[in-house]
Amino acid sequence: MGRSEPAASSCATRQAPHPTSAALGPTRACAKSVPNKSWKPRADSCGAVVPSWSHIARRIRVPVGFVFAVCYFWLARPTPRPILIGAIIVLCGLFIRALASGYVQKNEELTTGGPYAYTRNPLYFGSLILAVGFGWAAQNWWIAAAILLIFVVIYMPVILDEERFLRQRFPNFAAYSHQVPRFIPRLTPFMGTSGAFSWDLYRKHREYHAMIGSIAMLLALVVKMLFLSR
Repeated sequence: MGRSEPAASSCATRQAPHPTSAALGPTRACAKSVPNKSWKPRADSCGAVVPSWSHIARRIRVPVGFVFAVCYFWLARPTPRPILIGAIIVLCGLFIRALASGYVQKNEELTTGGPYAYTRNPLYFGSLILAVGFGWAAQNWWIAAAILLIFVVIYMPVILDEERFLRQRFPNFAAYSHQVPRFIPRLTPFMGTSGAFSWDLYRKHREYHAMIGSIAMLLALVVKMLFLSR
């Protein structure tokens, strides 16, 4: 009798290639851009790659943002006082984001100076403040609920995934994360690296795009209030 051959597997022998992370875009909190192996996809019983939800969230958050912007403008009920208060809150969020973008050093080092001495994710914290400002200006509870849902479902998984990457890449992240909150800023600064704000980093990270988009949306609310809300 000849030697018996092993039973054939019910799964395909060739595994699906790992999807590239080049399309994920800049999402790092303490490291602005995400390297190719910042997330670990799971494999099913057949060996096929199953993207994690954080990977999916990275890919869909820009389209979700555009859809939300359209719905936001449609549902907003702007009046002068809420727009003014909302604009002030938006400016605070933009300032926090701008300050953070002028400190972060991509994946070269763990940034712990500037706003990173108060919160591990000042970019996301600034974005949430910015979103609260727009929610206030819109005067619509559905918009406020949508903002909360998007943050919990889309952004929190990304934040957790980024922190796993930072913990693996930088040995001092464990001590840093023990002292500095993930989101809500501490009252006193963490005694980490000092550093200084850099306009070159601000321009390199193109943070001015957030300012331009925010101003455009605020102007759109004013136009709707003056000409479309009658």
